[in-house]
Amino acid sequence: MDQNAIKEMVAAAAVDALVKSGMKLGLGTGSTAMPAVRRIGALLAKGNIEKIRAVSTSFQTTIECEKLGIPLFTLNSKEINGELDLVIDGADEVDPQNRCIKGGGGAMLLEKIIAYSSLTYAIVVDESKTVENLGLKFPVPVEVIPEARLTVIRSLAKLGAEVKLRDAVRKAGPVITDHGNMILDIKFRDIIDPAKMEAALNRIPGVVENGFFTGPADRVLRPMVFVGHSNNRVEQRD
Repeated sequence: MDQNAIKEMVAAAAVDALVKSGMKLGLGTGSTAMPAVRRIGALLAKGNIEKIRAVSTSFQTTIECEKLGIPLFTLNSKEINGELDLVIDGADEVDPQNRCIKGGGGAMLLEKIIAYSSLTYAIVVDESKTVENLGLKFPVPVEVIPEARLTVIRSLAKLGAEVKLRDAVRKAGPVITDHGNMILDIKFRDIIDPAKMEAALNRIPGVVENGFFTGPADRVLRPMVFVGHSNNRVEQRD
């Protein structure tokens, strides 16, 4: 199976296993989350599920939901009331403890807010996203207020990070997030503790959020993970 087929397979497996009629759903962003959104849209169109209320994590996901007729709300809508039953999202890296790096699509701020609002959190990835240690291969995104860019870069360097401002594709200049901020992509030469680093990054003035999703062990942010493999197998890691 090629990578796109694996993503479609694992997304369908997670949706079919977890999504029920009447749910309040958080829908993630990125190349593996989009197949999950399309699967939900197809099930709604066929009448296999109904009365879904969805909250999107990005403009990308919002547009896809609008195309598919998935009813959209915000976390503050009275129909949602700040609480979700389930979030389905992708990840850029997942370690053996189901801790993640997210934000390759630049939406980690709202993705983390929505994840913390949910009773259940599911990550869907293909096998290439599984790693032993986070932050050594795929960069960790750090969303920063534009005025703090240089001071944050200096602070990140003191933490041992290699820092690069994320440039836009087909647009001159840096990527600007849905909330008007910039993204610094960082990597580490040495193995780090993701939970401690997540907290340290967010203590830097000017940092809005970062792409480590570690979460306390008793919280939903230690998600169940669905991993799609090239041998046509979906592995569920709780």
